[in-house]
Amino acid sequence: MAETVAERIANVIGERIVSGELAPGTPLRQDHVAEEFDASHVPAREAFQLLRSRGLVVNVPRRGVRVSPLDPASVQEVVEIRAALETLALTLAAPRMNAACFDRIERALLAGDQAQSIVDWERANRAFHREIVSPCKMPRLLSMLDDLQLANSRIIFSATRSAGWKPGSSLAHRQIVNALRKREFERAVSLLRAHIRNLERTTGEAAG
Repeated sequence: MAETVAERIANVIGERIVSGELAPGTPLRQDHVAEEFDASHVPAREAFQLLRSRGLVVNVPRRGVRVSPLDPASVQEVVEIRAALETLALTLAAPRMNAACFDRIERALLAGDQAQSIVDWERANRAFHREIVSPCKMPRLLSMLDDLQLANSRIIFSATRSAGWKPGSSLAHRQIVNALRKREFERAVSLLRAHIRNLERTTGEAAG
């Protein structure tokens, strides 16, 4: 399905928020956005609605639309919701995995191992997490996880700006895949939950 004007605007602005180009609290003006994208106010307003649904912007009374905060409470909320929903998706997806699924997962793992920048690694990380849950065949759940993954990516970019980024192995990812291949589904889910919750500890250390 072709991308709508509102979706294009939301995706571009969303990536700016995720990468940190637009900092928390930055005001977003509907007229400025419409002008930048050579669009009417209708798709600009719809784009803001999409960004709100993804948790990337908030509507502040008397102050308008602003980039969502990225404080410890916000990070904890993202981590806990994602831990609950992504482990649910993996529980449903794991028994349905076949050779083609594992091929796609391995490609995402390889891309992460070969990444030379945080941008490349984060793209591979998104792909890995999407591939391990996609066999669940639940579109609404997957859509919710896509939005949470965006918020997760924003947290990662913020942490690496503070602590720096170095290429590393995807040990946690590999452990999850090994458990899935052995059909140790409960272990895979437990490993995924710990992996997601580790993000909160990592960002806390970066902030400290």
